[in-house]
Amino acid sequence: MKNKWLLVALAVVVMTILFSLISVFVLKSLLSDTDEVTHSEGVGLIEVKGIILDSQETVKQLQALRKNEKVKAVVLRIDSPGGVVGPSQEIHDAVKKLNLKKKVVVSMGSLAASGGYYIAVPASKIFANPGTITGSIGVLMKFSNIEGLMDKVGMKAFTLKTGKFKDVGSPARTMTDQEKEMLQSVIDSTHGQFIKAVAEGRKLPVEEVRTLANGRIYSGEQALALKLVDQLGTLQDAVEEAGRLGGIKGEPEIIRPPKKKKVFLDLLVESAAERISSFAVQEKGLTVNYEMNGNYGY
Repeated sequence: MKNKWLLVALAVVVMTILFSLISVFVLKSLLSDTDEVTHSEGVGLIEVKGIILDSQETVKQLQALRKNEKVKAVVLRIDSPGGVVGPSQEIHDAVKKLNLKKKVVVSMGSLAASGGYYIAVPASKIFANPGTITGSIGVLMKFSNIEGLMDKVGMKAFTLKTGKFKDVGSPARTMTDQEKEMLQSVIDSTHGQFIKAVAEGRKLPVEEVRTLANGRIYSGEQALALKLVDQLGTLQDAVEEAGRLGGIKGEPEIIRPPKKKKVFLDLLVESAAERISSFAVQEKGLTVNYEMNGNYGY
């Protein structure tokens, strides 16, 4: 009887130790900043999907692949309608720096327009599908005016400010001609930056790019004819080309950058932060975007 209880106690201790080890392993896996380490040379792969609102994670991944000696070239897969100017420019600059050390090949998915095209232009080579929607080289600001609605419900808005332009874009009043002129100058400046980036990245005359930079979209086939992309092809084609440019023989291994694994609480916090940020931007009524408007599809 005594031996039986000893065995039970020993089994409990062993199970407790095993449970603790498994818990530590799971937590370490969830909180780790790195993916599985590869032991052979290959091609790095980074994906940019959706609206570009923040650049930190993408820039971090680009930097990680730049430092990884086993990565001989990088494929940047883009499926994005563009987004906010600042983050788009930060990703553009990170791609440009990476391309100075290792060849970057862009693979455009269904959509790589406006800011999505902006981050592609510093690459050594750009692949697009024939039906990829790209281009949309332009800048926009969005404003709302609810003055008429406020009059109907009997609401009035009052603003105290220190400068005549401090509440520019307020939805509670009509914008003045002077304010429109000031905002247009900002748009023209950022548009000029976009044109310069495309001309530099694609090695095209500035005036030639300017004629294409009227905000219109192009299919991949049209973009090829206009020298906005280099070749029609799939993601696999881009990977193979990157392997060739990186001096890799045979089919290259895909190396993904370290990516922080997120627990459920992280996702909840990020979702709440994005909603608050989006609401704040809407309230302010002022964003400058490299972004394509409208929907496209078959």
